[in-house]
Amino acid sequence: MNIIKFTFINLVFAIQFILPLAQEARLKGFVYLNEIDPSILVSLRYNSTQNFVGRPVDGYHKSVVIMTQKTAEALKQVQQDLKNDGYSLVVYDAYRPQEAVNHFMSWSQDINDQGKKSHYYPRVNKADVFELGYVAKRSGHSRGSTVDLTIIPINKSLHEIKETERTLLDGFSIKFLDDGTVDMGSSFDLFDVASHYENDLIAEQYKKMRTYLKTVMEKHGFKNYSEEWWHFTLKDEPFPASENSSYFNFPVE
Repeated sequence: MNIIKFTFINLVFAIQFILPLAQEARLKGFVYLNEIDPSILVSLRYNSTQNFVGRPVDGYHKSVVIMTQKTAEALKQVQQDLKNDGYSLVVYDAYRPQEAVNHFMSWSQDINDQGKKSHYYPRVNKADVFELGYVAKRSGHSRGSTVDLTIIPINKSLHEIKETERTLLDGFSIKFLDDGTVDMGSSFDLFDVASHYENDLIAEQYKKMRTYLKTVMEKHGFKNYSEEWWHFTLKDEPFPASENSSYFNFPVE
C-alpha cells in the first residue's frame, strides 16, 4: 500500500510539472530550462516591474524560462564551462510570445509613459527603439532559440537591484542597475551604444568580461547580436527566421 501511495504521489507531481507548458510547445520541442539544467539561475525581468515597460509584460505569467530543447542542451554545456571558471549563467529572457512583442509596440507608441526612461533609454526616443534595433516587431525570441543572459560568480547570489550613477567615457551619465551579476559596463536592456558589444564608452575591464562571455557562448554554437552584449541566438536553431511558422505565441507559464 505504501509503495502504491508513493508511486501515485510521484506521478501526480510529475504530471503537475509537465502539463503547464502548452501541448503545442511540447510537440514542437520546447522545454523548461530547469528540466535540462536546474543550476542555471533565472531572473525573468519581463515577469516583474524591473524592465523598460515598468510592469509585468503581457504573456509572462510565471518566472520560468522556456526554450527549444536544442538551445537548453547547448546552454547546459556553456554552464559546465562557466562552472569550471567559477561562474554561473543568469537568464533574463528566452522564449518570448508574440503577445509580449505586441505589448512592446503599444508601449513605444504611448509618448506619455516615460516612467523608465532614465533607467533604460536615457538618450533614446522610445518611439525609435524598434528602428534602432533594440526591440523587434517580430522577435527572434519568439522562435525559442534566442536568450538574454549574463554571468555571476558561483559564490555570489542575485539580489534586489541597487541603482547607482555611472559616467561613460563620453561623459554621459547612465544608471547602473546592480543585481549581483558580473559588471559588464552597462545593465541589461539599456538602449544605448554603451550596450553594443563593441563601443568606446566603457572601460577595458568591462570589454574583457563581455569577450569572455561571448567566447564561451560561441564555443557552444551561439552567435551574439552586436547591439546588445547579453543577446545570443543558437546558430543552428530549429525554427529559422525565414519561415512564418517559426514564430510562436503560447504564454510563458
